[in-house]
Amino acid sequence: MRIAVTGASGKTGWRVVQEAIGRGLEVTAILRPGSLAPEGLAGARIERLELADIAALQRALQGCDALVIATGARPSIDLLGPLKVDALAIRHQLQACKAAGVKRLLLVSSLCSGRLLHPLNLFGLILVWKGLGERWLAGSGLDWTVIRPGGLKESEQDLEAEGIVFSEANQQESDSIPRRLVARVCLDALETPAAIGRIIEITSRRQQPPIALADWLAS
Repeated sequence: MRIAVTGASGKTGWRVVQEAIGRGLEVTAILRPGSLAPEGLAGARIERLELADIAALQRALQGCDALVIATGARPSIDLLGPLKVDALAIRHQLQACKAAGVKRLLLVSSLCSGRLLHPLNLFGLILVWKGLGERWLAGSGLDWTVIRPGGLKESEQDLEAEGIVFSEANQQESDSIPRRLVARVCLDALETPAAIGRIIEITSRRQQPPIALADWLAS
């Protein structure tokens, strides 16, 4: 499988790239022109472009089997940032995927996506725009999956002690999960046909009994 990852310079994106390379996949890491390339992108083909440049994005996606969308708005004084990144940029990526023949898409979103009454919406209505991006994805006619992680943690210590809590949409509201585990779930979902057309919420807990994504979907 050959995959592309947008938002590849982000803290979740580069981990998706790194985990994919570790599984023997060919990876195209897509970054904005001014982004720094983390060390975790070693081994990936790097493409620099603006997501609004649909023609350039289409060229970067040629030959790819799947796209992982790991873009996300960052805190800034631009209150339109979440609209641009979490909604409009999703539409651009959908257009480019259709033009390039990429049928499998996975979006890294957030718990509580789509909610209006939530403290995170003080930052440019971020959850509202994430919800709109999800709806555009679900209506695209492509083979999509949405992963909604809880609060993202940088720590990678004792990951084996963290069991993942899976749920359907709008079942979890809090708790957190290491970014590394989010990256692994993204790749597991790409490899699991039963994940297509699903919104999957994930958090993790110490001593949580481990369960594979495929087993949870089957249950």
